[in-house]
Amino acid sequence: MDLRKVLSELKQERDRLNRAIAALEGIEGAPAVAAKAFSPKPAPKAAKKHKLTPEGRKRLSEMMKKRWAERRRKLKLATNHRPAKAA
Repeated sequence: MDLRKVLSELKQERDRLNRAIAALEGIEGAPAVAAKAFSPKPAPKAAKKHKLTPEGRKRLSEMMKKRWAERRRKLKLATNHRPAKAA
């Protein structure tokens, strides 16, 4: 690309930006509309943290122990029943 062409395009872009800025500055005459359009959203409220009761924690622990025991059992069964490799 020719350097003169690049400079020309950059100047055109600058002119478009200057016109856009001027148009936006003209909106300042209506503060209610501008303030509403560009006001930041309020931060969302923090969600309540759910705490486990000791009973719930124990029940969850027992369920997970059963789950992992079942997975280990299935893995053990799967490895014991592999077909022998043909030589």
